[in-house]
Amino acid sequence: MKKQVLIVSLFCLTITTTKAQSKLLGFKSSDNQLKNEKTFDAQLSANRVGENIKLLSSVPHHVGSVGGKMVASEIAKVFTAAGWDTKIETYQLMFPTPITRSLEMTGATNFKARLKETPLKEDATSGQADQLPTYNCWSADGDVTANLVFVNYGLPEDYETLAKYGIDVKGKIVIAKYGRSWRGIKPKVAQEHGAIGCLIYSDPMDDGYGAGDPYPIGAFKNDQTVQRGSIMDMVIYPGDPTTPNGASVEGAVRVDHNAAANLLKIPVLPIGYGDAAPLLKDMEGPVAPKNWAGGLPITYHIGPSKSLVHLKLAFDWKITPGLNVIATIKGSEFPDQWIVRGNHHDGWVNGAADPISGMASELEEAIAIGALVKQGWKPKRTLVYCAWDAEEPGLMGSTEWVENHAAELQSKAVAYINSDGNGRGFLGAQGSHAFAPLITEISKSIKDPETGATIFERSKASRAANATGAAAKKEAYESTQYPLGAMGSGSDYSSFIQHLGVPSLNIGFGGEDEGGEYHSIYDSYDMYKRFKDPSFIYGVTLAQTTGRVVLRLADADALQFDFRDLQKTVKGYVGELMKSVDQMRESAKIENELVNNKVYVLAADPTDKLKTNEAVDEVPYIDFSPILNALTNLEKAAAHAEEAKKTPDAKKLADINVKLFTAEQQLLTSAGLPRRPWYKHSLYAPGFYTGYGVKTVPGVREAIEQKNWKEATEQMGEVAKALDKLAVYLEQL
Repeated sequence: MKKQVLIVSLFCLTITTTKAQSKLLGFKSSDNQLKNEKTFDAQLSANRVGENIKLLSSVPHHVGSVGGKMVASEIAKVFTAAGWDTKIETYQLMFPTPITRSLEMTGATNFKARLKETPLKEDATSGQADQLPTYNCWSADGDVTANLVFVNYGLPEDYETLAKYGIDVKGKIVIAKYGRSWRGIKPKVAQEHGAIGCLIYSDPMDDGYGAGDPYPIGAFKNDQTVQRGSIMDMVIYPGDPTTPNGASVEGAVRVDHNAAANLLKIPVLPIGYGDAAPLLKDMEGPVAPKNWAGGLPITYHIGPSKSLVHLKLAFDWKITPGLNVIATIKGSEFPDQWIVRGNHHDGWVNGAADPISGMASELEEAIAIGALVKQGWKPKRTLVYCAWDAEEPGLMGSTEWVENHAAELQSKAVAYINSDGNGRGFLGAQGSHAFAPLITEISKSIKDPETGATIFERSKASRAANATGAAAKKEAYESTQYPLGAMGSGSDYSSFIQHLGVPSLNIGFGGEDEGGEYHSIYDSYDMYKRFKDPSFIYGVTLAQTTGRVVLRLADADALQFDFRDLQKTVKGYVGELMKSVDQMRESAKIENELVNNKVYVLAADPTDKLKTNEAVDEVPYIDFSPILNALTNLEKAAAHAEEAKKTPDAKKLADINVKLFTAEQQLLTSAGLPRRPWYKHSLYAPGFYTGYGVKTVPGVREAIEQKNWKEATEQMGEVAKALDKLAVYLEQL
């Protein structure tokens, strides 16, 4: 890691810093805006960021806890003192916590798992009372005994490998490594293949001693560190599982949690690599493929195990209050146009990095904006700053608030700007691609606190330094636009953009703050100060970045949506899909020729009798013309929208702005995605088997990946219809 940091830092120093813009997107005159931003920056304090991280991470503060109530109260005090109109909105949320956790192996190996992290003298808060034990929230209750099977990262392709070895997990307990996908995918796929239980462990190769010195010497996992976390099947729907499509308010109609469509039916438990080692050492069966092996000093076998594993879990399925802090400054000209900003405040334990580092930056913005208001500034549009509860169990605080205020948000929300954990490193931003020029402009106006280059140039340097091949490095180095990413899931923006079509952004810094503390007792102030952002300066940089987004959207004459960028981005996605289908067709042709000519590739060990060449179905012709034609229409409409924004007529421009911020809703489909109708956006969704990871043009892409050609064609029509709808909408400006 140190070597990479040095390369990127030296690269940054060779780049000329971009001069501050004299003409800002969306403003007829930029002078007042630039003056306000300078005053805003002057109010930001790295020391105060550190103080708030220390205060808000001083006790465990999961949803419903005493510490959670304290944290919500302290956040509300900061908003109120800064001059915001502040309230706490409470939702009644299902939140299961463990009653019983037991994991044993008996037979050739007799072992009882510790299931407890070790308090450390170097970490002042690691031994506190009221810590949630190590568990996966939304695991089913269960008492199961079976042999164990190692399934690598527990992804669908890993089960294809198991099938080639003739190994079936039906009736077995599986053990999977954390990583390569969101944790909830692992038990989901295991359940689909008939497993009766699932263990998830963190292999030391990934974020333990194979990656760096274990904590407390270094930032990485020691042998008892465990990643807690939700395994709710959020790709079906997030939020309270017992109130799908409705808010969890007092008296809400609920479904039984055992019948909730987004909850699994098998017991699931996370463990550290110290508890995993005896289980994996007991394995028999084939030696695992080389790319399955981890960092433990054993030969990794697939299994089944010689001994039996007994897993017993029981939970208290209780309703607990979730406390969303909502702070508002009313707009002076357009009070019914809202700029919504949010970060969650609940943690699995102390949560200094996740989420308090991001929450402290949001509070800095609120304090600086409050100071601007006290000096006479009034935002044209209403600012709504939110601190969400219960994000960790499944985006519950934000989702229930969105479902409770859905109609109002679809008519009033100009944008939602999200952050989460934050640390030392490079700008990372994802969002609605009509915002790409705005993020590019802002990233060129803010300096990286360590190198003096702009955050745009430093991000570009990172991409170039890590690119493979001369062409990719050259492309990254010569880029003039920030490559805004697409939104998957895993944080509070999901319900805004993917359910309601509210334009959204997610912004944070990182890449030089790696470690293994995630969702453990070691996500603490002591850890953060040593390894994440020692001077808290990237907390200020995040506040500058998100603060500029808020301030520029709040006061823009013409809102900074540019649908030309969205059109170009979607055209790129379609190009990827077309190329993917061509590659699948060519691959199928070659594989079938090999099979027909009886040419086989055997496993390294002939006793495995593992053939990697089998006859496959041919890939039919897929007609992409509906989407390509719709993109041609959108290209013209997006150009028309940019011209329309140039009108000198203030009233007409005000009407155009309303059309601009509601335009994203045209990309929603009424039926939603196949098998998960809660997700309605035609362009962005978490993947059905990736969880947090995004699938762009998801209906089409996932149908192609599953070789469901009929559904691919149907979804092509749905996406084309949504793009045409957006084009018609923009043509009317």
